[in-house]
Order: sequence, then structure tokens, then C-alpha cells
Amino acid sequence: MLPVDENRSVYNLNVAFGIVRDRLTAADLEEQSRLSDSRYESADSAITVTVDYLGKPYVISFPDLTVLPEGDADELPLREKILVLRYLAQARGTAATGKLITYRDLPGGVVYFPTFSKRTTDQLTRRFGREPDLLVEASKVVGGTEIDLGDTGVVINGFNRVPIALVLWHGDEELAPQMNMLFDTNITDYLESEDVTVLCEVLTWKLVRYSRKS
Repeated sequence: MLPVDENRSVYNLNVAFGIVRDRLTAADLEEQSRLSDSRYESADSAITVTVDYLGKPYVISFPDLTVLPEGDADELPLREKILVLRYLAQARGTAATGKLITYRDLPGGVVYFPTFSKRTTDQLTRRFGREPDLLVEASKVVGGTEIDLGDTGVVINGFNRVPIALVLWHGDEELAPQMNMLFDTNITDYLESEDVTVLCEVLTWKLVRYSRKS
């Protein structure tokens, strides 16, 4: 038997999957593909939508709702699968504004920021704070490119319409390095705050894991 908290977590994920499944079942998939900048294909009774997620294309098949990396047979873990499906379901097609906000600026962000930073920016700072070149190199694995922000900055598309800027200040003998994650203000038209947390946690895990292999 699963521990109570783990059992509840699995239950919550199953509930979340059911909700997004019902939402997509009722949606105009071709329109949602356009709004999310994804690729819609229909042949006979089969429909697929290809969503770019952290630098890789993932194919969603309908009506069974599998989410597979293009050319691969290993489906995403349920937590990430729900994230990709929610992005497709919630997309509003809003253009980027060029105005950047922090996690604190998201709905509920002030309350959950300590947990968010512990799982994301704190870990990134510890790993890359003194090795900024390694951050740039690791970001390329998920399609990142350098930007002119902070002392070292990279931008990574969580999804095509959800850029995430990682901004690192190197610090000096008196000040410790500091990392921040910034988002375009349009992010709330694509993801809920909870989704942003999951996305940034997955991104952090991928960057740290790659850096340990290099």
C-alpha cells in the first residue's frame, strides 16, 4: 500500500488528467493547436498534435491521449504529460509582450515563492553560480540561447509561447551568486501558476542532470 501522502499525490494527478482530458475532448483541437503554436494533423479518424516542450517535439495522439517524444516509444511521466496537455488546452494565442515578471508576480506566487525557489533557482545557483559557462552549455540541451541579461543569461522555451529567462549574477567576494527565472507577462494565458512550478522544476532537473554528465 502506498503511504497516505504518495497515494494522495497519485490520486490528484489522476484527477488532473481526467479534467484536462475532458477539456480537450470538448475542444477544437485544430484551433488550440494554432493558439499554442503546435502542429495539427488529421488522417482518417486519427488526430495528432505535436507540441514543442523543452526543446523536443512531443506527439499527442487522440483520442487515447498518449504523449510521446517524436520518434520514441517512451511516454512522458504523468506529471509532465498533464503539463503538456494543459498547455495545449489552455493556450489563448496571446503574443509575447516583451515585459518580464518573476514567479512572485504570478497568481499566488508570493505565497509559494519560498517553495518554488528552493526547488528551482536555489538549486541552479548552487550548481551554476560559479560556473556560468556550464549553464550556457547545459541550456543548449533544451534549446537554450544566450541573452543579454544579468552577468550571464539564457532563454529557454518551455513551450513555443512560454519562454523562460534564466538570469545569473556572478557575485563577488562580498556577494554570493544569484539566479532568477523571468517570464513574459503573457504566461498566464498559457499556464496556471502550478503548471509554471512543474515546468521550472523539470527544467532545473534537466539542466543539473546534464551538467553532472559533462
